[in-house]
Amino acid sequence: MKKDIMESEQVREEMKETEKLKGIRQLLSEEEGMGTVEIILIIVVLVGLVIVFKNQITQVVNNIFNKITSQTNKI
Repeated sequence: MKKDIMESEQVREEMKETEKLKGIRQLLSEEEGMGTVEIILIIVVLVGLVIVFKNQITQVVNNIFNKITSQTNKI
């Protein structure tokens, strides 16, 4: 009798583990779609930042190229 109770408890534990694995698999399958949404949101934010700071970015890039040009002329 005791052996039967122990075996049934073991079966319950195995079933719990199986349910946990199913839950983890489902979570992982749902996360694939979230990655795409996150990437799109990051791109949108980056494009927005470029639009907002366009003048400052242009000035920095122009300054860098001017320095490169002036220093290559010295060589």
